[in-house]
Amino acid sequence: MSLVAQNRNVILPLIFEAFENNMKDHWSRVVQGLTTNVRKMFLEMDAELFEECQRQYIEKEAKTRELEEKRELTWKRLEAEAAQAVSEDMVN
Repeated sequence: MSLVAQNRNVILPLIFEAFENNMKDHWSRVVQGLTTNVRKMFLEMDAELFEECQRQYIEKEAKTRELEEKRELTWKRLEAEAAQAVSEDMVN
């Protein structure tokens, strides 16, 4: 425990995303409960570091959603253009 506390600045940023994923998506309630306990331990150890990791995680998730939305719009546009080209070829 003392090694974790001493190295929390390195450890927490590396595992924060896994904590969040476990909390949301893990099938085991036991794993979710253990994750909650470890997250709470890190929060109590260094609230400022925890909040910074949380802020970075939220930003990363927002960027990921934005990229996915752009990707979907691009595919829809390409599909529409392809459908239009096919219909134009059928008319000609």
